[in-house]
Amino acid sequence: MAWKHRHLVDVDVFSDDDFYTVLEEARHMEEVMERPLKKVPALRGKVIANLFFEPSTRTRTSFELAEKYLSADVINWSSSGSSTAKGESLQDTAKTIEAMGVDAVVIRNREVGTPEYLIKKLNGACVINAGDGARAHPTQALLDLYTAWKHFGSLKGRKMVIVGDVLHSRVARSNIHAFSKVGVHVVVSGPRSLIPLHVFDLAEYEPDTKKAASGADIVYALRIQRERQEEGLFPSIDEYHSRWGITASVLSCANKQAIVMHPGPMNRGVEIESFIADGDRCLVLNQVKSGVAVRMALLFLYLTGGAGR
Repeated sequence: MAWKHRHLVDVDVFSDDDFYTVLEEARHMEEVMERPLKKVPALRGKVIANLFFEPSTRTRTSFELAEKYLSADVINWSSSGSSTAKGESLQDTAKTIEAMGVDAVVIRNREVGTPEYLIKKLNGACVINAGDGARAHPTQALLDLYTAWKHFGSLKGRKMVIVGDVLHSRVARSNIHAFSKVGVHVVVSGPRSLIPLHVFDLAEYEPDTKKAASGADIVYALRIQRERQEEGLFPSIDEYHSRWGITASVLSCANKQAIVMHPGPMNRGVEIESFIADGDRCLVLNQVKSGVAVRMALLFLYLTGGAGR
């Protein structure tokens, strides 16, 4: 199937066919990762620039591995140590990148709308959003979808509960779109102060985490930033854990075969109990592996149109 999209800003524009094209392609890429020589020439001669203006370990490393496994040439660009730290504007950075003749830009920035800005400024390069502000993290949503799809097979009719700070989470927004579109019933839970109004149009809200987890197939814990407690958005870390942390008691309300997911890094004893994080039902390491395969699939689809694997 030919890939019709030029840039990746978020998954809300994806059709069912688009999601399953990515999932199937990721399965092929995971086969590449399992070979003794984890390298294919699919993107040989392509140049990809990774622009990370926010701290990142998992996403940046995952993209870089994906690019190298596909034989692309890679330029890593971060705010520290670059001209941006010396005051260069994003527009000038974009012009510099374009002059280098790059084929794709992977961008992470704390400012919402940065991917669209680059799309307007770059004439030829494909732009892939690796997280912009609290709005979207499409590749995280797709790797989460792939992890659950591999585990369960069909996801239609499944139930997913997302617990935590939805207000500041770009992961939550993209996951709600992705999982809902493939037929998953999504419920969100957490302090009302951390649930934005627009979520009520997209998913069910249940403040009681045990009730929210009842019958769930996927229990997804969001990372809690401790500064939110300092802002008064919930009373204390201990109270947060007792009311919204993923514990054995919460998990007992879910289906017996339910899986636990987390975008990382995990705050043990806050949003998730160590016993759960280290248990067989927690698929965090599967998510990490899926991240490389899915990003390989996306880079291949966006830079080749899905032809020539």
